Amino acid sequence: MDMIKGMDVSMIRELEANGASYYRNGKKEDLFELLKTCGVNMVRLRIWPDPYDENGNPYGGGMNDLETTAALAGRTVEHGMDFMVDFHYSDFWADPGKQVKPKAWENLSGSALETAVYLHTSETLKALKNKKLIPAMVQVGNEITKGLLWPDGYVDQTESMAALLKAGIRGVREECPGAKIVLHLDFGTDNRMYRRWFDAVRPYELDFDVIGMSYYPHWNGSIQLLLENMNDMAVRYGKEVIVAETSIGYTTDTLGCKGIVFTEEQEKAAGYPATPEGQEAFLRDLYAAVRNVQNEKGIGVFYWEPAWLPIPGCTWANKSGSLYMKDQVEAGNAMANMALFDAAGNANPALLNLKTM
Repeated sequence: MDMIKGMDVSMIRELEANGASYYRNGKKEDLFELLKTCGVNMVRLRIWPDPYDENGNPYGGGMNDLETTAALAGRTVEHGMDFMVDFHYSDFWADPGKQVKPKAWENLSGSALETAVYLHTSETLKALKNKKLIPAMVQVGNEITKGLLWPDGYVDQTESMAALLKAGIRGVREECPGAKIVLHLDFGTDNRMYRRWFDAVRPYELDFDVIGMSYYPHWNGSIQLLLENMNDMAVRYGKEVIVAETSIGYTTDTLGCKGIVFTEEQEKAAGYPATPEGQEAFLRDLYAAVRNVQNEKGIGVFYWEPAWLPIPGCTWANKSGSLYMKDQVEAGNAMANMALFDAAGNANPALLNLKTM
């Protein structure tokens, strides 16, 4: 299998609806055509069961329901790339700080909740298959470091967490037996945490193929630490490993966005200059590390939201989404200066030269 050169462009429907355009060497191109030309071979797409409020207003953040996911998967396949489905098992963002049950599942627990996970997984994949869209990989849960579907699947409730994961895995195996199943945690340099998590689920014999890691150098430390953890996971558990999310700033300018993540402080922590050249150097070093994982178990990298331009209104949540998440912070575009395009939509060298990595 070729090294996965992946991109998560789940925001693109919302971006394009608000006027985003993309350019390669000065020429305007369809984003998916541009990605394919630059060497991308897989696209990662998140999915939320019901990302709308009681009045039908979307929460924002890409509006990643089944309809959107199918449309983006269709564009991906049309342009000769594979795709991965990333099940959040939440109506909006799921990560180590929040794993909120979908609204329709709020009162479910035990076997009823497991059945809901199984049906959502299998019915989603069946709907995609009916459109001749078959994922190469499926992520069962997103950044499930502290579990999923709280409180039932909180990480300390290991038996319940494992049962919920098994339900999702069963749905994948039945509908897409050829797809590789990924279990994805955050903080890819924390070897102790990874050992603790995968040791805890080992007795439950979860049927998965790949250990996915989020790795953000400004938060997680050096590529060397990541490589050491990937090597340990590959050898200790006999699984393939992948960087399921990464990004780094090409500038510390806020580009007029609220809530921007990457500042001069993060630039210093990341260890690469916040320039287009620094961004390319980071990605080149990251791919080299993944290629160096023992036993050829390192299979690739997904860059997170490389096309999220500083477009007004394209924030991680709108008013409905912020209310749903009970988040007091004004939602902004936190990632604009970490995209693989500049503010005008011109592809950065890190993307233009991806084929050589």
